[in-house]
Amino acid sequence: MPTAVLTDRERTAVQAYLRLLHTVRAAFDLETGPPGAHRPPVVPPGVLAEAEEALDRAGLTGNEEAFFRLLQSWCPEPGP
Repeated sequence: MPTAVLTDRERTAVQAYLRLLHTVRAAFDLETGPPGAHRPPVVPPGVLAEAEEALDRAGLTGNEEAFFRLLQSWCPEPGP
């Protein structure tokens, strides 16, 4: 399988997106809190801002198709 060679800015954008994704998943994970405690999901604004800025610097703002192609080629889903 060919490996994508990303520029530093593209790599930063992918890493920021993955941090954002993990943060969102953790925010929606209600099993980590005390039993019966329902809290609304919270995503720190700084995490979202970091991802947006990284996409902008990589020239990927508004071009989600190209970004997700980069993401898939750099971080492919594990096979069966």
